[in-house]
Amino acid sequence: MQQRMPNLSKVFPGTAQGFQAQVKAIQQGGGVPPELLELVHLRASQINGCSFCVDYGARSLKKAGETNERLFAVAAWREAPYFSDAERAALALTEAVTRLDPADPVPDAIWEEASRHYDEKGLGAIVYMTALTNLANRANIAIRQVAGEL
Repeated sequence: MQQRMPNLSKVFPGTAQGFQAQVKAIQQGGGVPPELLELVHLRASQINGCSFCVDYGARSLKKAGETNERLFAVAAWREAPYFSDAERAALALTEAVTRLDPADPVPDAIWEEASRHYDEKGLGAIVYMTALTNLANRANIAIRQVAGEL
């Protein structure tokens, strides 16, 4: 794969710091463990097919101490025994927000299950992290950002 242009943070200096500041605010203010927010990032990136973000997310989680079993199984979290009910609710919400099915973009059942595990700030953190990830995925896919490089 040939990268089409430099990473957009190099084309628009300062945007990376803004993005990182938003992620930091979500991690600090939402009450959701940073590792779970990284799983949210990884799952949305898998759905979108962003190799750069999948690589980055998996490496970040591994560095934070995540197990291989969970990293290998996050794409099949429904069938894997490695995730708590709260993590499953967050991953289901992530998938709904990423896919936005036109018939029912974020089904009430998914929102209600997530609401059982997270308060308003926690739900906001998951939704916002998913939205930021979708932004990064779309930009990286468009420019064909190469995994492992920046």
